[in-house]
Amino acid sequence: MHQSTNSMLSQSFKRQDEQFQRAFDVLRSGIDQRAFPGATVAVTHQGKVIAHKGLGHFTYDAASPAVTAETVYDLASVTKVIATTTACMILYDRGLFKLDKPLVELLPQFAESGAGQKDPRRQVTLRMLLAHTSGLPACVPLAAGPCSHAEYSDIGFILLGQALEKLSGEPLDQFCRREIFAKLNLSHTCFNPPASLKLAIPPTEDDRQFRHRLIQGEVNDENASVMDGIAAHAGCFSTVLDVSLFAQCILQGGTPLVKKETLEIFTRRQDSPAGTSRALGWDTPSQPSQSGRYFSSRSYGHLGYTGTSLWIDPDRQLSVTLLTNRTWPDRGSQSIKQIRPAFHDAVIEAL
Repeated sequence: MHQSTNSMLSQSFKRQDEQFQRAFDVLRSGIDQRAFPGATVAVTHQGKVIAHKGLGHFTYDAASPAVTAETVYDLASVTKVIATTTACMILYDRGLFKLDKPLVELLPQFAESGAGQKDPRRQVTLRMLLAHTSGLPACVPLAAGPCSHAEYSDIGFILLGQALEKLSGEPLDQFCRREIFAKLNLSHTCFNPPASLKLAIPPTEDDRQFRHRLIQGEVNDENASVMDGIAAHAGCFSTVLDVSLFAQCILQGGTPLVKKETLEIFTRRQDSPAGTSRALGWDTPSQPSQSGRYFSSRSYGHLGYTGTSLWIDPDRQLSVTLLTNRTWPDRGSQSIKQIRPAFHDAVIEAL
């Protein structure tokens, strides 16, 4: 365990196999059903790590390496909260990141030249990118009017990352490494893991469509791959314990990274458009939720495409991190959608 963990989290997982037997069994059944070949999990409760475990293997081949609690995974879109949204909050505290600033003021090329004020892109603000209400679709040009509905958009976050680099004056990975990962001593969290670590990371896909190779130790997401592994929507690699340390910082009101008031603004569910579950950068439980049935209405978290998730419940002082490579060997299986909420329910029932 990290030496600095003691300052933020004490450990108390001697009883984990007994206390969380049902929750672990849910994950074991997921492995048996080929929802994912392996998983790591960490649960923190009231300032203590009470579960920290690895299950299964890197692939469905029993001869492949066993997953341990220290295994590093591709976080996919959990990058959006552990890196990008946190960077937004840090710059917000410094008065540099203004939620209602139009994106075109930072990225003039975002609006079409010659279209004048009529171009709907001129209305898109940084807040809309965080809340996924910019009208940008999941992956190509403007499809709906800004703020008309919430549509989860990686493109919006990619643009947000470019805006952050303008505001901070440096590449996103450098800013996050210094201002987030180093300050929390997240020693296994990074973009672009070094080549020496690649074989110690479970592969996410045998990619026959896009890169025509095995994807291991490099980002799974194609857009992030084209961006050399450093993107605001995907690209971070980490361990469950590092993600839990980050979650504990958030449960402590953002200390030592951001002000409590800032955290409250970003984690509060947005009022519009009606029915959205989105906060700023974060998601909140909707019905039905991948967080299961028990997380409080003030909870927030995020999922990642590779089969990763982080959910935080400030009312219970609880965080649950689950990391898997459910995209192995291809993206076909959706079984995690049943396994994940059942796992979360079993964790909370064990408490």
